[in-house]
Amino acid sequence: MNKYVYPLAALAVVSASVLLSPLLRAQQGTTLTFEQVFKNAEPRITRPLPNITGWADDRHYLEMKKKEGDDRQRLYAVDAETGVDSLYHDMKEYADVCPEGIDPFSPVSSSADFARHIYTLKNDLYVLDTRTRICRRLTQSAMQEKNPTLSPDGQHVAFTRDNDLFSIDLVSDVETRYTTDGSETILNGWSSWVYYEEILGRPTRYRAFWWAPDSKTIAFYRFDDTQVPVFPLFNAEGQHGSLERTHYPKAGDPNPTVRIGTVRTGTTAVTWAAFNEKEDQYFGPPFWTPDSKQLLIQWMNRAQDTLILYGLDPLTGIRHAMYTEHQSSWIDWYESVTFAGKGEGFILLSDRDGWSHLYLHTIDGKLSRRLTSGDWTVTALLDVDTTARVAYFTARKEVSTRTDLYRVGLDGTGLRRLTAGGDTHTIRMSPAQSFFITTFSNVSRPPKMSIHRIDGSLVRELGNARTADFDRYLLGKTEMFTIPTPDGYTLPAQWTLPVNFDPSRKYPVLISVYGGPNAGTVFEGWKGISNQWLALEGVIQVAVDHRGSGHFGKNGTALMHRRLGFWEMQDYGTAARWLRALPYVDTTRICITGSSYGGYVTCMALTAGADLFTHGFAELAVTDWHLYDSHYTERYMDTPADNPDGYKEGSVLTHAHKYKGMLQIVHGTMDDNVHMQNVMQLVDTLQHMNKHFEVMFYPDGRHGWRGPEAVHLRSEEYRFYYSYLLRKEFPENLFKTLDASSMRRRR
Repeated sequence: MNKYVYPLAALAVVSASVLLSPLLRAQQGTTLTFEQVFKNAEPRITRPLPNITGWADDRHYLEMKKKEGDDRQRLYAVDAETGVDSLYHDMKEYADVCPEGIDPFSPVSSSADFARHIYTLKNDLYVLDTRTRICRRLTQSAMQEKNPTLSPDGQHVAFTRDNDLFSIDLVSDVETRYTTDGSETILNGWSSWVYYEEILGRPTRYRAFWWAPDSKTIAFYRFDDTQVPVFPLFNAEGQHGSLERTHYPKAGDPNPTVRIGTVRTGTTAVTWAAFNEKEDQYFGPPFWTPDSKQLLIQWMNRAQDTLILYGLDPLTGIRHAMYTEHQSSWIDWYESVTFAGKGEGFILLSDRDGWSHLYLHTIDGKLSRRLTSGDWTVTALLDVDTTARVAYFTARKEVSTRTDLYRVGLDGTGLRRLTAGGDTHTIRMSPAQSFFITTFSNVSRPPKMSIHRIDGSLVRELGNARTADFDRYLLGKTEMFTIPTPDGYTLPAQWTLPVNFDPSRKYPVLISVYGGPNAGTVFEGWKGISNQWLALEGVIQVAVDHRGSGHFGKNGTALMHRRLGFWEMQDYGTAARWLRALPYVDTTRICITGSSYGGYVTCMALTAGADLFTHGFAELAVTDWHLYDSHYTERYMDTPADNPDGYKEGSVLTHAHKYKGMLQIVHGTMDDNVHMQNVMQLVDTLQHMNKHFEVMFYPDGRHGWRGPEAVHLRSEEYRFYYSYLLRKEFPENLFKTLDASSMRRRR
C-alpha cells in the first residue's frame, strides 16, 4: 500500500493555507438536476462508450451499434488498425423464417461460427440454421428444456429436462436421454442450490454440465439433496398463498452428495468418476484439457482448507491426483486453469504464499516455477502466447486500488506493465494476442476506451464517456486517501465531498460498505453521478475497506478466519473515529449503509459499534451466521460445533442489547439467499428489549431489487437520509417521478 495520504479537505484541519484551494472556495458552475442524476436526462455529462462484445478474429473486434437510417443495433466487425467496419452477422434477414414469438437477435446459445442458433418459445427449443435459412422446432414436451447449450462444433445441443440430462443431434434430430432418475432430490446436470449460489455461480443459471472441446463427451454433476434440510419460503400471493421449498444447507447441516459422470455424445452409458459420494466433500468447477482427454476436477474437504486437483479419464472414470494445496485458513476455488502450450503444462493463480500469484506446473502437476512474486495481487490471467512463451495478466501491483495489464515470460523473467498509470484498466485481448482494448478511468475522470498493440503502443482512441458539457457542471469532489489503524495498517478510503464544501460547516456522513472477505470496494475508477444528489444536498459520502478486504493479500484476508464481524468492526470503528475527529463532521449524524454482507456490517455497526455510528440503513442482512449457507459460512467460520465462540461473537443478536441510534432494516420476504428468518430473529430480539427501529418488508422480494420495489426502495432510502441526516423535508414530488427504467438492480 502507498503511505498515508491526507485528502485535501482533511488538510484544512492542520493547514490554513489549504483554505486557498479551489476545492474550499465557493465554486462556480451549473448544478445537476434531479432528472440528470436519477433519470439520465439531457444534457448528459457522460455518454455510453462503444458496445464492444468480443473479437471476430485476431484483427477484428465486434461492436454492436446503430447506423444512421437503421432502426436497431447490429453487430459489426471492425478492423483494429483502420476502424473500417463491415456487417458481421445480420440477424434481421432471418426474421421471416422464424416463428412468431422468436426474436432472431436473442438466441440462448450460438455456435462459434454463428451458423446455428438456439431459441426457446413456450418452453420448447428451436434451431435456426443460417446456412439453410431454416428455423425448425426441436422439442415438443410438457416440461421445459433448461440451459440449452450448443456443442463446440455446433452439431448437438445439450439441456436438462425435469432434472435429467439430454442432447439432440442437430443433423438427425435424434434426442438422447442420458439419465433417468431425475426427481425433486436427484438433479442431473442441474445444480443443487448451494452449488449454484456459492461454487458454480449464479451466471450458470443452475447449469452443471460441460461439453468437451471435441464435442464428443459431456461431463455433468449429479446432486442428491435427500439429506439436505428444506427451507420454506412463503409466497403471499392469492387467497391462500403458497410455499416454495428449497434444499438449503445452513452452517453445520448435511450437504448434497455429488457424483461426477461423463458420457459419450449420443450414447447412454454413463461413466462415473471414482470418488466416494458419501464423503463430506465439495467439487468445484471442472476444466477440460484442450485435447479432451482429461477432465480436471477440483476436490475440497468440508473444512475447505485442502484442495486437490485431479485428472480424470472420461472413458474409464479413473482419477489421479495432480496437485494438492493446503492452507491454515481456507482455500478459494480456481476460476480457471490455463494451459501454457504443448509440453509447458498449466498455470494456476494461487494465494498460497499470502498474495495471489502465477505458478507454472508441468502437465502432471509438479511445480515448474513461479512466474510472479511480491506483496501485490495478480487479479486474473488473461492469456498465454505459446509461441513467444509469454503470459498476460492483470494485477494491482503499483497500488492496491488500481488494476493494470502486465506481461511476464514463462521463464519468470521480463515482467512489464503495458498500460499507463493513474487509472484502473479493464482489458479485452484479441485471440492471438496482437491487440488489446482497454476501458480506463479514475475517480475524477469518466471512462475512456482505446485499442493498443500488444506492446502497449496506442493504435486508436475508441471512445470518451466525457461530453462537452462535463466542465459546465459543479460536482462534489471525489478523492482517494488512506486512514491509519493503531496497529499499522493503512485502510484504503475515498469520499465525495459536498458541492461548495465549506470546512467551517458541520456535515452529516454516509458510509457505504460491503465488507465481505476479499471483497473490497475502494478502487480507482469513475463512480458515475448517482452520488451527486447527496453531494448537492450536503452529505459527505465515504467508502472504506478493512484489512480483510483484499488490499493486503491473503495475509490480511485470512485474519478474518473464524472471526467474521470482528476486524470489520475494528477497522470501520477506526475510520469512524477518524471522521468524528474532523471539525466539519457532525458526530450526531454518522450513518452506515450496505446490502447483503454490507447489511450485516450495518447491523453490527448499530449494535457492536453503537458508540460510533448513529444511524444505519441495512438491506438483506445476515444477522447470525448459524442462519446462512454451509459452504460460504464454514469457509470462513468453520462449523458451529468447531467454533461456537466465533459464531456467538459474530452474531448481531449477541450485541443487540448495545443498540442505540436509528436502524432501518429492509428485506424481501422470499429472499432465497439470505432468508428473512435473519431479520425476523433480530426484530424479535429488539422488540423484546423494547428498542425503537424501523422495518420495511418487500412481499415476495428476492435477494435484490427490481421494478416497482426498486423504485420504492430508492425513495424510502432517501427519505431516511432526509429525515435523519439532512433533517429537512423529503422532496416527495421529485422522487415520485422515478420509474423502474431508471433503477438498476442492487445486490
